[in-house]
Amino acid sequence: MLGHEAAPATAGTAGRDEVFQVEGHGIDPIPDSERHGGAKDLFWLWFGSNLTFTYVINGALAVSFGLSFWQATGVVVLGGLSFFAISAAGLSGVRTGTATLVISRAAFGVRGNWPAGLLNWVVSIGYTIVNTVVGTLALEAFLADLRWSGGPLPRAVALGVTLALTFTVALWGHATVQWAERWMAYVLAAGFAALLAFVLPGADTGAPAAAPGASGWSLALVVMLAGPFSYVPMPADYTRYLPRTTSLKALTWSGGLGGLVSSVALGIAGVAAATQADMTDAVAGTEGLLPGWFQPLFLALVLGGSVTNSIITLYSSSLNLQVLGIPWSRARAIVISAAVTAAGSLGALFLADFTTSLLSFLSLLIIVFAPWGGVFLSDMVLRRCAYDSAALHAGEHGTYWYRAGWHPAGLTALLAGMLFAALTCDSELWTGPLVAPLGGADLSLLGAVVSAAVHVLLARRTVRPFAAA
Repeated sequence: MLGHEAAPATAGTAGRDEVFQVEGHGIDPIPDSERHGGAKDLFWLWFGSNLTFTYVINGALAVSFGLSFWQATGVVVLGGLSFFAISAAGLSGVRTGTATLVISRAAFGVRGNWPAGLLNWVVSIGYTIVNTVVGTLALEAFLADLRWSGGPLPRAVALGVTLALTFTVALWGHATVQWAERWMAYVLAAGFAALLAFVLPGADTGAPAAAPGASGWSLALVVMLAGPFSYVPMPADYTRYLPRTTSLKALTWSGGLGGLVSSVALGIAGVAAATQADMTDAVAGTEGLLPGWFQPLFLALVLGGSVTNSIITLYSSSLNLQVLGIPWSRARAIVISAAVTAAGSLGALFLADFTTSLLSFLSLLIIVFAPWGGVFLSDMVLRRCAYDSAALHAGEHGTYWYRAGWHPAGLTALLAGMLFAALTCDSELWTGPLVAPLGGADLSLLGAVVSAAVHVLLARRTVRPFAAA
């Protein structure tokens, strides 16, 4: 199916990007007549989708790596600032009206883009499974507080509810996703603000007994930056409906600020909690710091945050499948992603070692996605975000077919970045040979810098902004 697109929206479905109606468009370009919304919508999208308990866990991990309260807080803020780069990448969607993994064909070629597209689908499903499991366990604990526990039935019901909430919103599509993220953000923001008010006053802000080494700093940075970096293949998915007149400045500030505020607030909550309690089980550790009356509300917050994050990853996964050549509409393709998510969640919840294995596998994929992001972002800068939109969908008949569907410069840069990341990665499944000489530091995220530098070196004279006739 390489070089072919899923069927575009028909006249009967055009213009139906409306709340509680199934979106008619997939990766086909959004016509100017159907563009709507403004940059401010991105604030709520990135703010709401990142009000997830994952950031509490990340903040706690930074402390477990040996960082003090203030050191860990600094790393949390640095991770939050990276959302400005993610948000800026959404300009490509405004310019082309299509999804990020269609636009990346310009950097890698139509065929060269396919392997990363497949891996991105695996990663998006993996993160959706992780969030679904966290939400399910929180809802199961809530049911236990209602005196319904014991046996597999409460857990199965909790999983069904969590999947239904996620799948229904993602199935409806773009307009409903944005609506849900905004209104859920109002509720979740109030709840997590209360959580921060309960946890922050008791934080131990003193320095640890021993200063963290290079390993502690690098692992904390990887944890904080890996989350935002996992969004690099997604931002255009949520900007492709915006009018072409949307400014880069407004887009960058709105989306970046949304991701910054929510991720930093929850990350600091995790840092504060880790200085007071055992966070091996982060949900139980945090719950123990809260007054009894707030604990059921806390579990509802964990569930809600898991759902808001899963919605956008599941939605993007359906566009991803169209990029891979599935000849179905976006709404039909999402059923595949939902089925795989359900199967993976069942394994994670009823097979003891599945979740650990999944998290280890996802951590290893930074070797691919940091370099991929470096090439994509540097290519966007070289082109000044000016693409031949028709050629992105033209397959072998378009400008981005290059050499038999492969772009040598982009792929060489990707391989160079992957090699560097593999040599300097420190994960449970793989430790690169340069980690020990570097004092235990994990520098795999710098694979993005390496790949970007190599790509600029190789492509600066041949890659040019597209000039419409």
